[in-house]
Order: sequence, then structure tokens, then C-alpha cells
Amino acid sequence: MDSKKYKIGVIGNRDAILPFRMIGFQTFPVNQAQEAINQLRKLAKNDYGIVYLTEDIAAEIPETIAYYDSQLTPALILIPTHKGRIGLGLQRVQDNVEKAVGQNIL
Repeated sequence: MDSKKYKIGVIGNRDAILPFRMIGFQTFPVNQAQEAINQLRKLAKNDYGIVYLTEDIAAEIPETIAYYDSQLTPALILIPTHKGRIGLGLQRVQDNVEKAVGQNIL
């Protein structure tokens, strides 16, 4: 059986994603929504299994987030920025738990 190796990428504001580069993840700084969409498409086509995306960028591209939520890969994980959190990441976790369990247990 051939096991595929997936990569991990991080998309967002340069300052917010810099720490991820220090621990060895591939980082892709973007400033605008369209840049994030284009980068996400590239990563999806190039064996990225997990993509961390800053909440501020994710808030600007809800349709794209919804599309990738329906795909097997990449798994999108929203992270707060250095400016603080806006709650999108936590809301996604709560929504997924509620979908799986039938109610919000968090």
C-alpha cells in the first residue's frame, strides 16, 4: 500500500505566520483575499494535507472556506492572529462537534 505524505502549510499575514516558519512549516504570506484564494488552490493541488489559515483572512473568503470544508484535503484550521482572535476557529470546532454529535457539547 502506498502511503501518501502530506505537507503542512500556513497562509496569512506575514507577521502572524512567521512563528510557524520557525518550527518548520511552509509559510505563505498574503495581504488580500484573492491572494489567499490563489495560494490555497495551489496548496490543495500540491499535496498539502493541512493548511492553517489566519482568521482575519478566512473571514474575507467564506465561500472558499466552505468549498474546502467539503473536500477531503486540505483540512483547514483557522488560527488567531497577533492582533487577537475573532472567534471563527472556535466556532468551526463547535459547528463540527455539533454536526458529529448532534448537539453542542462544548
